[in-house]
Amino acid sequence: METPVSVGSRVKSIRETKKLTTSQVAERSGLTIEQIERIEENENLPSLAPLIKIARALGVRLGTFLDDMDNMGPVVCRREELAKSISFSSETANSHNNLSFYSMALSKTGRHMEPFLIDIDSASRNGYQLSSHEGEEFIYVLEGCIEITYGKETYKLSQGESIYYDSIIDHNVHAADDSKAKILAVVYTPY
Repeated sequence: METPVSVGSRVKSIRETKKLTTSQVAERSGLTIEQIERIEENENLPSLAPLIKIARALGVRLGTFLDDMDNMGPVVCRREELAKSISFSSETANSHNNLSFYSMALSKTGRHMEPFLIDIDSASRNGYQLSSHEGEEFIYVLEGCIEITYGKETYKLSQGESIYYDSIIDHNVHAADDSKAKILAVVYTPY
């Protein structure tokens, strides 16, 4: 199996190419310098919300952190390729280590949507935090049962059900009933 792509090293590389300091990126993104440094050093791989804020601060698409190859045409993602895809989760991301994201479009250049398969472990061990970012999300439950906290509401979805929402509202997706789940998520962020 190939080594997963390091999101942190991509963030750092793009920041340095654009001759920006961590302080400048922190100011533009609304994150702290410490958060930026932990992300760049792969000490804290966050949910999508902080990565979207960093992408906007750097003037790049979210997909830029994931791009592996340049392919302008259609991209086919085979089942066996998912294991090679990037995962945002890590043992040090204590509020997000229950989510493993696998990109389904790593080699598609210029994409405006980010399709992911996401494995969700039980959140009860770690709890969860709400986050928000620009854009929209579509989620389809493939296995198990999930809960989406969206603003002040909570929605429970089972296999075969879906939800589409504006990501600017504080939200969190987690497993329901102390179980595991698998979802297909498509995230759109304006560039």
